[in-house]
Amino acid sequence: PDAEKTPGYWNESARRRLKSALALQPVAQRAKNIILFMGDGMGLSTMSAARIYKGQLSGGSGEENILAMETLPYLALAKTYTIDRQVPDSAGTGTAYLCGVKANAKMLGLSGAAVYGKCRTTFGNEVDSILHRARLEGKSVGIVTTTRVQHASPGAAYAHSASRSWYADANMPKEALRDGCKDIAYQLVHNTDINVILGGGRMYMTPKRTADPEYPEDPAQNGTRKDGLDLIAKWLSAKQGAHYVWDKKGMDAVEDDSVSHLMGKSITACTASNLFSSLLWGCWDPSIVDMTEKAIRILRRNPKGFFLFVEDEIDHGHHSGRAKQALMEAVMLDRAVARAGELTSPSDTLTVVTADHSHVFTFGGNTLRGTSIFGLAPKKAKDKQAYTSILYGNGPGYSIRNGGRPAPSLHAAEDKDYRQQAAVPLEAETHSGEDVVVLAKGPMAHLFHGVQEQHYIAHAMAYAACLEPY
Repeated sequence: PDAEKTPGYWNESARRRLKSALALQPVAQRAKNIILFMGDGMGLSTMSAARIYKGQLSGGSGEENILAMETLPYLALAKTYTIDRQVPDSAGTGTAYLCGVKANAKMLGLSGAAVYGKCRTTFGNEVDSILHRARLEGKSVGIVTTTRVQHASPGAAYAHSASRSWYADANMPKEALRDGCKDIAYQLVHNTDINVILGGGRMYMTPKRTADPEYPEDPAQNGTRKDGLDLIAKWLSAKQGAHYVWDKKGMDAVEDDSVSHLMGKSITACTASNLFSSLLWGCWDPSIVDMTEKAIRILRRNPKGFFLFVEDEIDHGHHSGRAKQALMEAVMLDRAVARAGELTSPSDTLTVVTADHSHVFTFGGNTLRGTSIFGLAPKKAKDKQAYTSILYGNGPGYSIRNGGRPAPSLHAAEDKDYRQQAAVPLEAETHSGEDVVVLAKGPMAHLFHGVQEQHYIAHAMAYAACLEPY
């Protein structure tokens, strides 16, 4: 726009921002409620690209767009390494930001003294999450995720497991079962009284060969438990006022004032093992926005307040090298952040938005203003072939044909299933080790500042709500 060509445009913009900054005052009081939004795999490059994509979806050039999460006034960076890895996984990072303790990779809710895959090292090394501590203080608690609720990130909120892969007893070695360890799905029902559980992973909750209610003709979606337990039925029988749903129709039918506990397992049109919320491929019934709203409306009935963990699985799109899927998930998470802001007040609700880790995802190539985030760089590469602005450092997008790199087309690159090219061939793209952003608003949000270790996040939230050990 012509206005941007004048210094006055930018000077006035900066004055408005300065005025807002000068008016900013910390809310130094106890947080009644805490909402922790976690974009799995949402590194800074992903946030920047999602900002542009969201703006372009609205018809703008994209670069000047502002995400809802970017309006949160306080910001920190978190160092994501685990005790044993420079580049982390979602289990070790989940244990850090939820339990307040840096840990080893691939294990949930255990200190660094535990050994991966060794059941006996579990006992005595358990660390409790802020969700668990909030429930002990009488708050209502909930988990919303677009992947299975037994997955690494939500699993760190309630489980203590020497392997993040022990989803059900069928996934555990005989030695671990013999030594007394329980699978993650079992712990979901038994460890913490969780009021709202919305996500995938239904198959890990029911006995082997139990037909799935949504896909009764697909044996791949059947229950997997060898112990014969129906954990959904057990959960329902143990909770007064509990409801179980498995689609949006069922979720919408639940009246907020008639239920104290809600479990929605794989409430989606996709698969029973995973749940994706994106509008891109139709698996949006309900979306992460719908689930977040339902969770807040139920949890906020508790006069003592609530803790809610909301995760969007941006990670899976990146691992498959499909940037459009990853960025759509980031946009959906941002919409959930915006909706939560409409349903809560910054006077009593601490809202935190962060990521567990980043990915080897980048965009560049001197692209012009307003270029589609999925588009091509304006000049060809040294091999005289076109290349997309978005690239991956490694992953399944690596391709050599006839001795050279195939040239992408703009039409192909805009497809939701397009795999951006990668420099190193791998079956799945990997995480990266750089810091992630932490954004916050509400009571004690000013505690999020500077460059912090990732486990600090749990401590700042616990302090804000006066939870153990504060």
